[in-house]
Amino acid sequence: MDIYDIAVIGGGAAGTMAAIRAGQLNKNTILIERNASIGVKILMTGAGRCNITNIAPIDVFVEKFGRQGEFLRSAFYKFSNTALIDFFESNGLKLKSERQGRVFPSTDKASSVVETLKKCIKESGAGILYKMELAGVKKKDGLFEALLNGGGKISAKRIILATGGVSYPATGSKGEGLYIAKKLGHTVIPLKAALVPLRTKETWVKQLQGVSLDNIRITFLSEGKKIISGIGELMFTHFGVSGPLVLDLSGNIVALTSAHKEVKLFIDLKPGLDAAKLETRLLNDLSEKGSSQLSTIMEGLLPKKMVPVFIRVAGLNPVRKASQITQAERQLILKLLKALPLTIEGALSIEKGMVTNGGISTKEINPRTMGSKIISGLYFAGEIIDGAAPSGGYNLQQAFSTGFLAGEAAANA
Repeated sequence: MDIYDIAVIGGGAAGTMAAIRAGQLNKNTILIERNASIGVKILMTGAGRCNITNIAPIDVFVEKFGRQGEFLRSAFYKFSNTALIDFFESNGLKLKSERQGRVFPSTDKASSVVETLKKCIKESGAGILYKMELAGVKKKDGLFEALLNGGGKISAKRIILATGGVSYPATGSKGEGLYIAKKLGHTVIPLKAALVPLRTKETWVKQLQGVSLDNIRITFLSEGKKIISGIGELMFTHFGVSGPLVLDLSGNIVALTSAHKEVKLFIDLKPGLDAAKLETRLLNDLSEKGSSQLSTIMEGLLPKKMVPVFIRVAGLNPVRKASQITQAERQLILKLLKALPLTIEGALSIEKGMVTNGGISTKEINPRTMGSKIISGLYFAGEIIDGAAPSGGYNLQQAFSTGFLAGEAAANA
């Protein structure tokens, strides 16, 4: 029976990079993937375009991961965003940076990223076993046995668990690595959704399903405390709200709603105008187009599909002439333009989240190697590790960085 130097479990971004790096260092490496291809979840990221990383400084990456940021600093320096960009471009995939520093393949296709990774695995000499599900891990006489469903097993001197979290289970992220790590003695921080759409009490959002609002700001309010976003994009869904601004702050909101705290959401539809300037604009529109209907006036301020819903929320008559709008009605319009209210009831399930927060406790992982402090020869990489960041390429960079570090450390052990 073959005994591999390194067995990597999970063919996502982290596991693939770990296998590539171990193979580059001339270690007999096998990558075990439950799907028929590597990178299934990669294909879904960035709306199918794959936001690989961000051009922000390393300190920003550390900050984005909050309390887990310092743990990841060594990994980010070992295989930085610039190193990742060089990796892809030197292997024939041109990249480009867009707003907020997000980096995408120039093809705008996530499949280009996966194809590049496949090419690099082949060139590294690492092998791949597809359609193999992990059932357990044992360590016996200094060797690991990766037990596979169906009765097979793989023996290796070292093993890297990169099986992800539990988000998007259809991609293969079903949490078996977390369960196995727990059986091996590791602590699993309770899992919760990160980057997940939110459900609202108000049903009028369904009429705006698919409508995106650009250049807006949102504020969450709970028990007197405010969480304020930057300026960006929100999208209405049939059940509530999504989009980058919502997803980035959703982890905080999940914690509040899980504790049964009421959360209000206010949408500032015109963050570039303060109340005085917005009032001046509205007054000018009403006076210059006095014979126009209110709905026509509002089309100059809002997406057309949103106008009837906005007017209905305000309790106004859409066919009222602009010249008939009272001061009180004008003030109500201004108030809603700056703070359109919604009530957050909760979030979609963790399976619908883009990223899983929680996972293997970082207290039990060596940040300089990604090696277990409990079991020698066991390593972790990617989403299986506790912690998550907002959208923008930070989470994929974490996967590639921890995968690279784990692969190199396991090879050099």
